[in-house]
Amino acid sequence: MEKLVSSPAAVAAFDALAADTADAGVTVGKMFGATSLMVGTKAVGCLHGDGVAFKLGRGSIGHAAALALPGAALFDPSGMGRPFKDWVLVPLASANQWVVLAEAALAARPSP
Repeated sequence: MEKLVSSPAAVAAFDALAADTADAGVTVGKMFGATSLMVGTKAVGCLHGDGVAFKLGRGSIGHAAALALPGAALFDPSGMGRPFKDWVLVPLASANQWVVLAEAALAARPSP
């Protein structure tokens, strides 16, 4: 399996997303071998190629809204047809929606 390389534009947009969500307790870490948005030890999003995958929860309004975006798909990090059904990969073309989706991912987290 070949590792996806993110474009400078995707990295810059992801860095802006991380900065925009920092006040909500989001930090940047590593998960799935990728730069991720973390809350404690749990990932709520990760940079994957030129998109960000968000953990929105299958069947949620945020999940449906993300899947409705052009080019969005269930997140399949292995590329072997085994997607994570709670996660949606949203391409750089919809980066203007990333903050809203990050907020939905934060809201979808189970209470501690």
